[in-house]
Amino acid sequence: MSAIEEKSVKLGISTDQLMENAGLNLAKTLRYQIGGSAGLKVLILVGPGNNGSDGLVMARYLAKWGSQVTVYLTAQRPDIDFKLISALEYGATSISYKDDPDCKKLYSSLKDCRIVVDSILGTGTSRPLEGRLKDIAITINHWRLRRSDNLIVSVDLPTGVNPDSGEADPASLAADYTWSLGFPKRGLFQFPGADYRGKLSVLDIGIPNGAVAGTDVGLQLLSPGWVGNTLPSRPLNSHKGTYGHTLIVAGSKNYIGAAYLSAQAAIRTGSGLVTVASPECIYPILASKLTEAIHMPLPDNAQGGISPEAVDFIRPHLNKYTALALGCGLGTSDGTREFVERLFCERPGLDIPLVLDADGLNNICTVQKWWEYLPSNTVLTPHPGEMERLSGVPVVSILKDKIGFTQARADCWNKIVILKGAHTIISAPDLNTSVSPFANPAMSSGGTGDVLTGIIASLISQGLSGSLAASCGVYMHGQAGASAADQLGDTGLTATDITNELPKIIKSLRDIACAAGVSRNWVNSGLYNNRLT
Repeated sequence: MSAIEEKSVKLGISTDQLMENAGLNLAKTLRYQIGGSAGLKVLILVGPGNNGSDGLVMARYLAKWGSQVTVYLTAQRPDIDFKLISALEYGATSISYKDDPDCKKLYSSLKDCRIVVDSILGTGTSRPLEGRLKDIAITINHWRLRRSDNLIVSVDLPTGVNPDSGEADPASLAADYTWSLGFPKRGLFQFPGADYRGKLSVLDIGIPNGAVAGTDVGLQLLSPGWVGNTLPSRPLNSHKGTYGHTLIVAGSKNYIGAAYLSAQAAIRTGSGLVTVASPECIYPILASKLTEAIHMPLPDNAQGGISPEAVDFIRPHLNKYTALALGCGLGTSDGTREFVERLFCERPGLDIPLVLDADGLNNICTVQKWWEYLPSNTVLTPHPGEMERLSGVPVVSILKDKIGFTQARADCWNKIVILKGAHTIISAPDLNTSVSPFANPAMSSGGTGDVLTGIIASLISQGLSGSLAASCGVYMHGQAGASAADQLGDTGLTATDITNELPKIIKSLRDIACAAGVSRNWVNSGLYNNRLT
């Protein structure tokens, strides 16, 4: 953001103008959110820097529109503060921390107030909260809990949250809304920072397009317009062969459902043909449930998993398929591990787009330099526990910087890596990385990962690259989960509920892209304002 603002100045948009734009849009957004500004009682916490200046401009506009605005200066401001002077001229009142050593004036201001705007610390500050600032934050957090209609709005990010890492001081302000300026900040999508942000919106502050060029951090927040515009088209003169043939190698005696869920998701996402290769012992059950799929019963072992001999059934026929998904519910018996190792490690190597998930990852990770045996166009989909097994790095270290860690693994392994979880991360070997906007506890149930595998494999079969399929698939999966949770709540949601939403989600995403008129060239130019800074 610092580099972007510097370039904006060179292009004729001053820092002061950016502040003016930010303050105006903050005031407009609050007025829209609340349903009017006349008579509204607002307390604006103002910090020492540009974030505080944004809050003062917001205060001026709200006072001009009839709100009762109190500005609380939490730190030293310039001796001649034109932003403050202007807000006071329009009717705002101010309290300085210097005149309120025991916070009594702050308490008094909060008595009849229902909205507090946090414009204390912005992206330029990541220090722990100490002294008076910590006391102020604790006071505001306690006030927020007193009544259900008390709201905290944070400007850019909640005070106390690190904008890059997402680390958060225990006293960080717990916002109900965070209105990020220009671009969302990566710390808002890493925990614990994500717990403090509330509902996030990104406000336009007038950054010129030219200011973004050359400052790209290779990180974007997935959005419905981008996904809808990227999804494979469906020509009128198409047929089932147009949309590919997905091979799903999955399932075992103990995990029959995993194979079903992955295949059903691939069908629901639009793959023209789906073949399920599973152990012979579970074939009758799968065939009765999956009537739209083609079935390939494979030799099984004594544990009910796929036998090593199954390699000879699969390898000679891989050229029939446009994508391979492997791993869901395979199990980790010795025979199945040998099957996985033979499939990938025997020469010649496989040359088919691959989505490797679950027990596919758990079985291959015991092979030294396992990533060298996988096709170049491979998508890996580990959750943190599987990532620990693949990388040898403890989960606690992985979660300290999910974005950076996923980027490093994608680069090291030369594969597309998806680190699943709240705000799933997708990184390609070129370090271009996408972040999912979804964090949904309703999806914390068995089988949801199998659904994601089927979605991604299906999108690859329909012609998307592994990187685009991974990003679109993660978004569709998250949106389907959110849609199902809206109807059913966040408890008891099943993977099947998510799968059933997929056709509706695909339709809605295409409708959004069509309505927005987003062109492919414009999106791919890198000017879309959802890139995380």
